[in-house]
Amino acid sequence: MAEKIQKILSNCGVDSRRNIEKHILNKSLKINGKIVHIGERFLKKNIKSIFLKKKKIFIKNEKTKILIYHKPVGEICTKKDQYNRITVFKKLPKLFFSKWISIGRLDINTSGLLLFTNFGELAHRLMHPSYRIKREYLVCVLGKILKKKILLLKKGILINNSISKFHEIIFLKKKKKNQWFKVSLFQGKNREVRLLWNAINIKVNRLIRIKFGIITLPKFLKSGCFFELSYQKTKNILSLVNL
Repeated sequence: MAEKIQKILSNCGVDSRRNIEKHILNKSLKINGKIVHIGERFLKKNIKSIFLKKKKIFIKNEKTKILIYHKPVGEICTKKDQYNRITVFKKLPKLFFSKWISIGRLDINTSGLLLFTNFGELAHRLMHPSYRIKREYLVCVLGKILKKKILLLKKGILINNSISKFHEIIFLKKKKKNQWFKVSLFQGKNREVRLLWNAINIKVNRLIRIKFGIITLPKFLKSGCFFELSYQKTKNILSLVNL
């Protein structure tokens, strides 16, 4: 069955669907010698040549890989940065026939669990809200928090024209003026955890992602380090989103 080229190339690990669509809009993607337009569909077997930004792309199916990375504060989740800041991609192992795609992002001041894969459809499904993949965070906040404010965070707050809310908020401990909570939600909107606390005038001092779906940040994994999931764990994640 013919599919959109964004999906085909993303599944082969060339790049994310979003980035491939940008290349199409910029007219920098050619398939079989012709510029690709938004909405065009192809049969993978009929694709003879691919040129992206005048560079020939070779597609070779690799086994699905998933990396767990312990992101430190100070690193950004883009592949290139105009300010030459450290990106998470610089520390990842090289792939010969595909590229690493990040499954969601963490902002520069957030640390913890970050997942990468070379299978675009897997990344797409794990990030899509319809699959309701739970994310869990440890958050350290400053100040006194009234019970009614906690209830509001669970009920939902209008942020950037849509409702955001925590699925769970569990108090962990108090240290001087700081309080630690474990929170979870089913979406991955940009800076959503910070924006929710900010909406009730509470400052976030530290934010650490500790779990994504069935994957927990291992205690042995040091900040700035990664490891590849086993075949069985990878298979479990694929089945989580019906792949």
